[in-house]
Parts: sequence; structure tokens; C-alpha cells
Amino acid sequence: MSTASNLPLSIVIPVYNEELNLPTLFARLYPVLDAIGRRYEIIFTNDGSADRSIELLRAQHAARPDVTRVIDFNANYGQHMAIMAAFERVRGDIIVTLDADLQNPPEEIPKLLAQMDAGSDYVGGYRLNRQDSFFRTYASKVINYVREKTTSIEMTDQGCMLRAYSRAVIDAIVRSGAINTFIPALAYSFAGNPAEVGVKHEERHAGVSNYSFYSLIRLNFDLITGFSIAPLQYFTMFAGLSSLGSFALVVLLFVRRFAFNLDRETFGVFTLLAIVLFVLSVAMIGIGLIGEYVGRTYQVVRARQRYHVKEVLETK
Repeated sequence: MSTASNLPLSIVIPVYNEELNLPTLFARLYPVLDAIGRRYEIIFTNDGSADRSIELLRAQHAARPDVTRVIDFNANYGQHMAIMAAFERVRGDIIVTLDADLQNPPEEIPKLLAQMDAGSDYVGGYRLNRQDSFFRTYASKVINYVREKTTSIEMTDQGCMLRAYSRAVIDAIVRSGAINTFIPALAYSFAGNPAEVGVKHEERHAGVSNYSFYSLIRLNFDLITGFSIAPLQYFTMFAGLSSLGSFALVVLLFVRRFAFNLDRETFGVFTLLAIVLFVLSVAMIGIGLIGEYVGRTYQVVRARQRYHVKEVLETK
């Protein structure tokens, strides 16, 4: 019977335009896993890369076909869909996700495995001494704070993709059939004994980040709306306060006009403008929030295929 220390391991790595990083990743990752002493596989998902990433992955599969598997998308579907495609095909009992840019060193993988062997079913890494820009570091802190206040998800660093999952958690994620999903948060909701460990963080080895500012905002908006109805509740409270504010403003204008005989010429114009602007601002926020939730429901109902796999390279 297998023990925790020798459970088979699956490493899942999404790849998008990483041709400059892949040779170094191969050179560092495989020796780390060979030294661990347990059976393993590495699943690379090529997320529609426009550079030579798929050629490098093909060559690596040819060099190490015993432990290397490659999923090739026909287009770019995003990091989390690339990870989900691998989750649906993993063979290991412990699954570790890792970015291809080497900011989270593969040498830190044993830290996560040690915590899994100690009994955790989900281990999240949090970055020590982050090497990102000042803006990105503090923007991440703000987003973490907002997430803590709007969901029940407790993560020190939601942006770190170096994480370990038990097979039971992975199976629950796959069965959930989530469309727009933030995998670390989804895993947390299914985990019975989650834990966190600090991991090193390095500067990006080569190239530039594939996450734009818009992508980061979009991802975190999915996180908040996908795991909580708190935004709708906050909006309801805001709308109530806005209504009180509108009423107070109208009362103030009436008092100035009829009690103090002020604003005689502009009373009607400013009163109407104040009411219209307030109502419009509240309505626009509400429409945006409701539209987001309706959009998520629409994506689930139409049941459109989340991604299309062009080819899978593996040894049976």
C-alpha cells in the first residue's frame, strides 16, 4: 500500500509564449523531480503560444517521453483553462501547479510535498521577498484585501501559482464544471485541511509577463463574483445610502429656496441635475454588477466548450 511519502506526483505547467524560459525550466525542473525519489509526470499545456514554445515542448517530450506529456491548445484560452485541461488528465495522487517563467523556483516543490506528507490536502505557496514591481506588489495586496472582505477564501497570496493539491481536491474541481474559475480559490473551498508555506520568489528569467493590468483585474473580478454575492449585498446597501443622500440633497435645496429664498434662478435646474446624476450613478453600478452575474449564468447555461485541444503528446 502506498504511503504519503511515495504517492505519484503530477506537475502541471501552463505555457504561453515562454520559448526563452523553457530550456532553463527543463534544466532545473527535471533534476529536482528525479532527486525527490517518487514516480512523477510533467504535463505542459501550450496555451496557443505564438512563438516556438510548442516546438521546444515537442523536443522535450521526445527527450523524456517516460515522464513528459504535452497538451496543445488550438488557441489562447487563458492560464486557468490550461491548468484545468491538465487537471482532467493527471495520473498522480499529488498535483503541483507551477508557472513556466521561473519566478517560483522548481527547487521549492519539496517544501509543498513535505506539507502534503504531513496531512494537508491543499498547500498554497506565498511569495517571500517578491521581485515584482512596486505597483504590482501593492496592487496585489489591495486585491487580496478586497477578496478577504468579500469572500470566505483565506489565502495569504492568491497570485502565487506554486501550489499542491490532493487528488480528491482535483477531482472535486473537475466535477464542478466551473466556467470562469479561479483555481486556487476553488480548491480552497473543497479542501478539508488546507495549509500554506512560504516559497522563494525570483525575477522573471526572460521575457515579459503575459498578464496585462486588465487581465489581472478581470481575473480578480471573476474571483469575487464567482465565490460570493457580497458585491450585490454591498450594492444594495450603497443604493439605500444613495437614496437617503438624494433625499437629503433635495430637502437641502428646498430649504435654501423656500426658507432662505436662495438659488431662485437655478433651483429647478440644480435640483433636477442632482437627482438625475445620483440615480444614474447608482443605476449604472447596479446594472454592471447584475450583468456580471447574469453573464456568468449565461456562460454556464449555453454549455459551450471551454477550450479545444489540438493534440496531446504522451506515452500510454
